[in-house]
Amino acid sequence: MTHWTDANARTLLRQMFDAAIVSANPARAVLAHLPQKPKGRCIVVGAGKASAAMAAALDTAWPDVNLSGVVVTRDGHAVPAGRIKILEASHPVPDSRSVAAAQQITDAVQGLSGDDLVIALISGGGSALMTMPAGRMSLADKQAVNRELLASGATIDDMNIVRKHLSRIKGGRLAMAARPARLLTLVISDVPGDDPAIIASGPTIADASTRAQARDIVTRTNMRLPASAIEVLAGSEDARETGTFSDVVHVIAAPLMALEAAAKLAQAAGVTPMILGDALEGEASELGIFMAGMAQSVKRHGLPVKAPAVLLSGGETTVSIGHGHAGRGGRNTEFLLSFALANKDAPAIWALAGDSDGIDGTEDAAGAIVTPDTLSRGNLAEMDIRNFLRDHDSYCYFDAINDLIRTGPTLTNVNDIRAILIT
Repeated sequence: MTHWTDANARTLLRQMFDAAIVSANPARAVLAHLPQKPKGRCIVVGAGKASAAMAAALDTAWPDVNLSGVVVTRDGHAVPAGRIKILEASHPVPDSRSVAAAQQITDAVQGLSGDDLVIALISGGGSALMTMPAGRMSLADKQAVNRELLASGATIDDMNIVRKHLSRIKGGRLAMAARPARLLTLVISDVPGDDPAIIASGPTIADASTRAQARDIVTRTNMRLPASAIEVLAGSEDARETGTFSDVVHVIAAPLMALEAAAKLAQAAGVTPMILGDALEGEASELGIFMAGMAQSVKRHGLPVKAPAVLLSGGETTVSIGHGHAGRGGRNTEFLLSFALANKDAPAIWALAGDSDGIDGTEDAAGAIVTPDTLSRGNLAEMDIRNFLRDHDSYCYFDAINDLIRTGPTLTNVNDIRAILIT
């Protein structure tokens, strides 16, 4: 029987987090889903935090194919990919490099034949990294839209509906540009439900949403969009065809696979895992309160599982900042700050939450860890956790008590991993 200390509890949580990330290794996932080699050329395009690592694996695997292409990834996520050009751009708010990348990717798929194969490597983050504003929208307008989306509290599904209708490359438009070449889309999912039409706003997947839906989302979430964006959304529906544009689509890594890898490691350590789901959404702070209550139920009543146990979950929560004050932090550290406050330093309960790409929000940490003395250590430093939660300043709280988790860019992205250990 394990004698649980703070040290070994922390170690197990970090091992589970690392196992989840390893399970989504882009190179291994790509190699398992390659098709027959094409008769003609192979053009590789892509966008997302994992796309450069995916491209590097593909270039190595097919040395004898006439292969070239362009892929864009987030700053700090680039790796050499041989014949495939790797670009970097800004995330989560696009910059001029995002626009240039979208143009280079579109140019790369021009003038192809039916003997050619286009492989699209898509992962989370692609929406901002590959930007081609619609209508009269400027880059500044697109940046303003992204800031509004991130502060709105909208779900990732709703955000991407708005993004698609304000873009000339998303929502299947890249696939249309690649015709008549065959098209294979390989996706690393970071969204609830693993719908490839949502990931990176589905540049090679037909879009069933409408501009009317996008307008409703804007109204419901009180977004303040530039006039040029409002003009695009007010226009008539464009003439895109229906159906799946990509000939073949494979989701090659996904949040549930990552949670299952973490569960397997926990089981080997003698801890009972319970996967609560890979699609938990809602306000990060509210989910923190809920999960603290569930953890205490496990400890006091052995429900829904007996200790020692770990509650595992994934999915993308939201942080509604609106137009008020915002400190530093992402949805994972905000979740943990709320969890710690609700948990009230209950003994024998630890929690970890982090973004599998290694970056929670825009900071340099993947997430953080909560221990049975998170509140008391903050109090010793004369920090009131309620003030930090009110100001959405979770990064600074965990930084002050040395409980941030820093992995650096992991070169993959299967969204958030949350693990709550009850001993």
